[in-house]
Amino acid sequence: MNLKVGIFDSGIGGFTVLNSLLKKRKDVEVYYLADTKRIPFGNKNFIEVRRIAKEICNFYADKNLDALLIACNTTNACALDILEDNLRIPCFDLINSVSEIVNKEIIGVLATETTVKSSYYKNAISSKKENMKIYQQECPEFVSEIEKEKLNFGKLNYLADLYLKPLLNKNIQELILGCSHYPLIYDFLRKKIDLNIKIIDPSEALIKKFNESFAIPKNYRYESLSYENVKFFVTADK
Repeated sequence: MNLKVGIFDSGIGGFTVLNSLLKKRKDVEVYYLADTKRIPFGNKNFIEVRRIAKEICNFYADKNLDALLIACNTTNACALDILEDNLRIPCFDLINSVSEIVNKEIIGVLATETTVKSSYYKNAISSKKENMKIYQQECPEFVSEIEKEKLNFGKLNYLADLYLKPLLNKNIQELILGCSHYPLIYDFLRKKIDLNIKIIDPSEALIKKFNESFAIPKNYRYESLSYENVKFFVTADK
């Protein structure tokens, strides 16, 4: 029997989590919710994000989920407790998952305004690792650009230079892509950063945690990515 798994984000960013999941296993039935009516989440305040989280719980209440994969860093930072307390199922989040795998002393985090202001990344990493220097950078315009049907690489190039410069000036050794949209432009960012700096996609750490709790069936062999068992939901009319 397939595991029923919920994945939600404000838009297409959750595909980084979805694809990481489907590359590892097929024994899942996924309910993917994109809150396209209220995208982006990253510029909303703490109270707004928590209110949205309660509505997300209402959406999933009758889905009989086995687990929820929180593909939105901002919701993770502001309302993880609401999701856990209301759904009462295992909730796997990006920030706590990735905080366990960083191993350098100087860490950079690219994230949304609200995620940075929450300091959730800094607190989560500091609680598990000692003597770490963690520098966070707000990226207020990334999500809206990444969500565009046709990417404006001129604008993305300008924004990437703008957001990366403060972190690179701190001589970071690892860079966390602290919004699920950002790995969608991984190759673009990789070209701008020295190869000695490791770029971390938190979705991989999240799926690793999920697979440790829900074992992959024996004899499973990955063949190709398929969305056959994924049901997609959006909140906007168009």
